[in-house]
Amino acid sequence: MKVWSKEAEEIRKILVTIKDQLPDLEKELELLVKTEDDNVALLYSRRCLEVIITDLCEKELKRPRKSDPLKGIIDRLNRVGSVPSHIITSMLNLNSLSTFGTHPKEYNPQMVRPALINLATIIEWYVKYRDSLPSEPAGQVDVDSVVKKPESQQPFPSGRKIRYSASKKKVLFILSGIVTVSIITVLALVLIGRMIRKRDAMDLVKSEKSIAVLPFKNYSGDPGQDYICYGLTDEIINHLFKISSFRKVSSLSSVLTYRETNKRIPEIAKDLKVYYILEGTYKESAEKIRVTAQLINARKDKHIWQNEYDGSLDEIIAIQADIALQIAEHLKLFLTNSETQNIQNIPTSNPEAYLTLQKAKSFIEFNKADQALELAMEAIKLDSTFADAFAYAGWRTLGKGAYAGGSEMQSVFGDALIFYKKALELNPNLAAAHTGLGLINEWVKWDYVLADKGYLKAIELEPNNVASANRYIEFLIKMNRIEDLRVYIEKLKDIGINQSLLVLAQINIISNDRQKAIENIESMLELGGITAQEWIGLCYVWLAEYDSAKVFFQSALRMRDARMQTPRFQASMALVYHETGDIQGANSIISRLTSSANETSAGSPAFFTGLYYSAINMADSAFYWFEKAYENRSPEFPWFKVHPLLRNLKSDERYRYLYERTGHKAFDENTLGSFETF
Repeated sequence: MKVWSKEAEEIRKILVTIKDQLPDLEKELELLVKTEDDNVALLYSRRCLEVIITDLCEKELKRPRKSDPLKGIIDRLNRVGSVPSHIITSMLNLNSLSTFGTHPKEYNPQMVRPALINLATIIEWYVKYRDSLPSEPAGQVDVDSVVKKPESQQPFPSGRKIRYSASKKKVLFILSGIVTVSIITVLALVLIGRMIRKRDAMDLVKSEKSIAVLPFKNYSGDPGQDYICYGLTDEIINHLFKISSFRKVSSLSSVLTYRETNKRIPEIAKDLKVYYILEGTYKESAEKIRVTAQLINARKDKHIWQNEYDGSLDEIIAIQADIALQIAEHLKLFLTNSETQNIQNIPTSNPEAYLTLQKAKSFIEFNKADQALELAMEAIKLDSTFADAFAYAGWRTLGKGAYAGGSEMQSVFGDALIFYKKALELNPNLAAAHTGLGLINEWVKWDYVLADKGYLKAIELEPNNVASANRYIEFLIKMNRIEDLRVYIEKLKDIGINQSLLVLAQINIISNDRQKAIENIESMLELGGITAQEWIGLCYVWLAEYDSAKVFFQSALRMRDARMQTPRFQASMALVYHETGDIQGANSIISRLTSSANETSAGSPAFFTGLYYSAINMADSAFYWFEKAYENRSPEFPWFKVHPLLRNLKSDERYRYLYERTGHKAFDENTLGSFETF
């Protein structure tokens, strides 16, 4: 028996009451009440909503819906105030839930119940709304025959002569005014036209300075050499990151989805919002390599540069640098001397060390960090002057102590610091090493002033690096520098880097703009872009929307997402259980988490246990675990200024004491902030 049978019966009763009144809606409702499939029920509930929204769009907004998304129309109806707020809420809820029918993916059959409840609420209101509308006239009505025109507007009687009493001067004055207005109008239109053309020209110039490097194709016939193609792609992108004249360089993660695709170049460029595409191939045979590269104007689907490089494997580093410089030359980009030198810099003269590091970087999977670190260490053994290998080893080492790592931060950050310092000693302009020092100063030393400097230096060296931009945005969120954050995001938009809806949701939650945060999440759901359900669940936890959080957490658990087993998400799941009435489930998780916190600091179980107790308003327990996290130098304390689950503790003197000891007060004083600002 389906879990939503009761709700379906209510819909069936409504269907009987509207028989032969709303044929379009009846058709969808009949299909809805007949189905036994959860997914199909969600689909037809959405189609019912579409029928209603389309009608309201025409009647209240006075225009056809066309292809506008449902949420956009609902927001407009809300702004004009033509639909009651509780119905707007039901519409938004149904729109969000029903996406699991339009974009089939993991979901809980229990979700059908609230979807149908919201649908019933909407239909009951909609029927009353339709009944309140004035009856439409049976035929064409002659308005002139019903509404008597004022005498001044009546047609003149046939044969009647019209006498004008205005003087010639008055007529000339009126005519001259008309001419003047006409001239001003023409001049204004000319000026506006020039402004539009100038703006369009500026937009075109900006868009022309955007590029994506598609994954190089392996023509060697040996899948074991795929990592070399991965490395070529990655290194060329990293070189292009260094060119500040570019408005946008697509990141490696965004282009990897096109490794195997049937899409044409113009389609890919449209997806990635870039003007140019670089594609290439790699082939190795008899200890010789051939690299081909071709630069394409994607808007015109026209090749503007191509080259073949033949040589030995030793030359591959110089080849990727030359490709980046050739791109800059053919696109007529301005390069500073330091940018040129950074691109031409040869990080290692040992091809075996280079290839070993590329193999390490190709292990991008969540559970292969140890293998990647081992290969980075091997690259260092092969070349002790290889700065890139030291920086990468530092990142993999430090990552082991972060929330998803399996090591205690105290045991790894010392090694990571040595790696990063050595990398900068070998290459002072290595952005990855400056980012690494920023992370150590933020996560471990809680020196946020130095962390800020490290992140900004990395951005200066690689202004188009999306990963560096995102790291700095997260830092600004933690430091509650909301105005700086908004300015920076606008600056990023100007160079073609847009923030994900998930990041914008987090920013709006921290800014106490609940409505915008919910809109960000619902827009993401409507687009069907759910690839990290655990993070969406976490946003709902921050919003205290625990039922919604539970849906996404349970979906992530069914998909066996490894992150759900980390302390961050275990504590959040316990809170969701507690707030939705499953006290036993909450206690079970917290029992495991506290046992873990007593044995290790890996993943910061003490900190997240403290968050749980803070959220359920058990301050003494919360501070007990926060003190333990402090002793373990938890890398999560940068969140201590703004985390939404700490709101119950901020009036407690113990909070102020920890706030001071974890570096926040010092940062406030350095940046002219204050404790009261957050």
